[in-house]
Amino acid sequence: MLLNLIFFFLSSTLLVDCAQMGARNRAWPFLSVLFLCFSLNSRICIGASNLFVGQSISGDQTIVSEGNGNFELGFFTPGNNSQNYYLGIWYSKLSQFTPVWVANRDKPLSDKKSSQLKLLEDGNLVVLDSSNTIIWSTNLTSTSSNSTEVALLDFGNLVLRNISNSSDLIWQSFDHPTDHWLPTGKLGLNKVTNVSQRLISWKNSEDPTTGLFSLELDPAGSSQYFTYWNGSVPYWTSGTWNNHIFSAVPQMTSNYIYNFTYVSNDQENYFTYSLYNSSLISRFFMDVTGQITQQTWVEDVGWNMFFFRPSDPCAVYEICGAFGVCNSQASTSCQCLQGYNPRNSTEYLTLNDWSGGCVRNTTLQCVNNASGNGFSTMSNMNLPINAQSLAVGSVQACKTACLNSCSCNAYAYNGSCFVWEGDLLNLVQLSNGQTGGQDLYLKVSTPETSGSATGAIAGAVSGAVVLLGLLIVLVWTRRRRILIGHSKGVEGHLAPFSYKKLQIATKNFSEKLGEGGFGSVFKGTLPDLTVIAVKKLGGFGQGEKQFRAEVSTIGMIQHVNLIRLRGFCSDGTRRMLVYDFMPNGSLDSHLFHEEEHSKVLDWKTRYQIALGTARGLAYLHEKCRDCIIHCDIKPENILLDAELCPKVADFGLAKLVGREFSQVLTTMRGTRGYLAPEWILGVAITAKADVYSYGMMLLELISGRRNCQSDDEKIGGFFPTWAARKINEDVEILSLLDHRLEGNADLAELNRACKVACWCIQDEDVDRPSMGQVVQILEGIVDVKPPPIPWSLQNLAQNHEHIVFFSESSSKPSSQTQSSTLCTSSQSSSSTSSTNPMA
Repeated sequence: MLLNLIFFFLSSTLLVDCAQMGARNRAWPFLSVLFLCFSLNSRICIGASNLFVGQSISGDQTIVSEGNGNFELGFFTPGNNSQNYYLGIWYSKLSQFTPVWVANRDKPLSDKKSSQLKLLEDGNLVVLDSSNTIIWSTNLTSTSSNSTEVALLDFGNLVLRNISNSSDLIWQSFDHPTDHWLPTGKLGLNKVTNVSQRLISWKNSEDPTTGLFSLELDPAGSSQYFTYWNGSVPYWTSGTWNNHIFSAVPQMTSNYIYNFTYVSNDQENYFTYSLYNSSLISRFFMDVTGQITQQTWVEDVGWNMFFFRPSDPCAVYEICGAFGVCNSQASTSCQCLQGYNPRNSTEYLTLNDWSGGCVRNTTLQCVNNASGNGFSTMSNMNLPINAQSLAVGSVQACKTACLNSCSCNAYAYNGSCFVWEGDLLNLVQLSNGQTGGQDLYLKVSTPETSGSATGAIAGAVSGAVVLLGLLIVLVWTRRRRILIGHSKGVEGHLAPFSYKKLQIATKNFSEKLGEGGFGSVFKGTLPDLTVIAVKKLGGFGQGEKQFRAEVSTIGMIQHVNLIRLRGFCSDGTRRMLVYDFMPNGSLDSHLFHEEEHSKVLDWKTRYQIALGTARGLAYLHEKCRDCIIHCDIKPENILLDAELCPKVADFGLAKLVGREFSQVLTTMRGTRGYLAPEWILGVAITAKADVYSYGMMLLELISGRRNCQSDDEKIGGFFPTWAARKINEDVEILSLLDHRLEGNADLAELNRACKVACWCIQDEDVDRPSMGQVVQILEGIVDVKPPPIPWSLQNLAQNHEHIVFFSESSSKPSSQTQSSTLCTSSQSSSSTSSTNPMA
């Protein structure tokens, strides 16, 4: 502190002297920068954000990027337990520390204070350790060192450039990415040197060492990307580029955030992207889980998922290591098989590094027909790789062969005998709804038993049966008391549950029903045998009092088309909501997963689902004390009861995260195709955002297909674009109907549904109807006019002047209607300017 005051006095005096001497042009700015750097103490400012020959930074000194200062360069240590230091680049303004580039990822430093980043006389930028040994370098062979400077650009690109010509880049970190691919960067193949730029994952979430998973453009020269395990085994491809999208990523069609460009010439092939809205913060990286991941930053929420592939984490090659089993429905994707423990518990259980796999707890006995060995049955498994076939004719012979082999660890029999010797790899536990699995018999060590104890065991069993019966009664009674409890409720007659109660009801959250942006849902059973659905919430920062108040408000909202909230849990940082269980699942399972439901939804049922959903949303928007905007309307959030009556689910979750609805922009994984344009444009969010999502969902309900499905050449990949043209032309409406219905639909209802769907997805929110108006249209109270084609669907500007949305019967719009009018009504006088059809 004293040193700072002395320096302040000296620098102030020098500044005054320099000013009086007429030396302002040179001394004043230099000393100003010098003073600021010294007073801040933790940041170096050499030539603003640049380094010149002979200059260096070390310790806590950093360089901030030019322009807006979005990125920072310096030494850091990853995680809370690491003792290693690395030179890297990270976001400078985010509350969550996020490195995007690491120079010395495979050669960590032990002391940042004695290490330095320095621009040498030969023009190379290097990292030096405490003994001045070069551990990382730009490895340039020839440069004009006296005319070279180091700069960190505001896109996160570290560059060596010509001082006199800043666009002349001698070296840049964008050409040498680690695990991140930032906007404006490129990822491609140099055809001259045949060198690819690759994204390579960290070893784990706290170790930037080169990991097992990578992404690169096809080395053979085709326009598709591959993800690799260990640089050699491909396990996912983007499909080839068709000048618009990658064939295996149809979701790119409905993108509003990113501008994609693919370049191919004699020198190189590469792919790059930028943001339509430069104020957004986005990153694309190869995750330690082996999935390529796109995330956007939402303040007060953090990084939220926008895109990831493969969509099934278990599709990643060898994701769980040896003797690990992958289960995409579990809270943790990888677990060790029965009788095995992680080779490295910390990495396996907390850092998402499963590459070390698992090891057996007890050594198997290696003798013929070893009495100490047995088999554990694992049902509905996707069998591991590298099976060996045995020529035996029965399941018993297959079992005996594996039991007699010291190297056999498992067997399976489906008419043929397969055994596995050595490590079990790529083992996947399929969920209840998935087919194609088989039983796998895992060899385990079993405790030795004594035949002489048979009589004693038989006597003990008799007594144990009686005791067990009494114990069951006592446990059931206690469990009932625990679950029901005597704690007082909150307004709305909601039942408060402790975490322990719900843990028991859900059998330790073992049966996962689904997962969304706000959390996972698990099936449970109360003591009175009532089946419930428990949603474990994530990312909620409210205190106990605020959370209870919000839940109380939501609990009092009752409507036949809204899911019923039974209770809640607020136990420390744990937040859960308890709903009625819906036996027919979600709408998407009926529309897009035929194997789950043998009977296709008929038109009458679909129309009632559309109408019921609209009524539920209209109630939220218009009949509650405060308008509740859902923010995530999609088939997955429309649940069906035993009579296929629709129930809008998750309707209170946007309210729970607060009135700043921009926070949930990217929390809904996989729902980009339902997001209204205003989410991306950064304008105010209203209930019309739900209307847009409803329109997209209604098109899927009509067609029975995902909007982004690309298996029909005449449609061209994005169904809403093709449908909007047909609806606008008012021809071939029947062609939009799900082909499985074979044309069996009420044409008047189909016509209304198609037109209202297209009105709902208009680009401007003022051009969309309210949900109350949607209900009136579907009920046949109001006639609907053919809608225009949204400009975003046809990629050209639309003239929205004098749009007439709908009128009752054949009533003509008034000549005095304003140019922004959405609708007119025969009940309205010619002098009114109201846009309400019921005015």
